Amino acid sequence: MKTKTSLLLTGSLCFVLAGMTPAHAAADAAAAQALAKKNDCFKCHAIDKTKKGPSYKKIAAKYKEKKLDEKEAIKQMTEGKKVKLEDGTEEDHKIIDTKDPKALSNLAQWILSQ
Repeated sequence: MKTKTSLLLTGSLCFVLAGMTPAHAAADAAAAQALAKKNDCFKCHAIDKTKKGPSYKKIAAKYKEKKLDEKEAIKQMTEGKKVKLEDGTEEDHKIIDTKDPKALSNLAQWILSQ
């Protein structure tokens, strides 16, 4: 009985600790930046400066504040919804040219980790 309890506690601790690691920690920055560059994302966005669109730091802060997640970021990048630009105008957001869910997830995690 003591062994069962010990194993249960150890397993629970591992589960809790794994849940404490932020999802964005696993992002491959080089691959994310390469995909962003390939799709001209840096034409409108920069990591820490406002361009035509908000900086990735501003986007990450907004998602954190509104408790939005990676799925919402991927939806924004893949559905071409209207976005409000820094100058107040609106246009359709460019759709990322990849269907690879891992690449999309990595890009979203990288953006949200800024």
